[in-house]
Amino acid sequence: MRSDIHPKFKEVTATCSCGNEFVTASVLDSLKVEICSACHPFYTGKQKLVDTAGRVERFQRKYAQAPKPVGKKK
Repeated sequence: MRSDIHPKFKEVTATCSCGNEFVTASVLDSLKVEICSACHPFYTGKQKLVDTAGRVERFQRKYAQAPKPVGKKK
């Protein structure tokens, strides 16, 4: 194996768009992330629920009007 071909892995400070900073390891000098565990809706419990009931009802109405497939009886 050749030596000195891999980049140096070092500790860097990652900065989130919400302002949170944390230390991690990377080959880059600094990291900027859009979302972290401090502001992600899944981890904070502030997750907005999508109105899936409306989607299901709309799907059922749409396909309730569709013609039934004609098949051979056994």
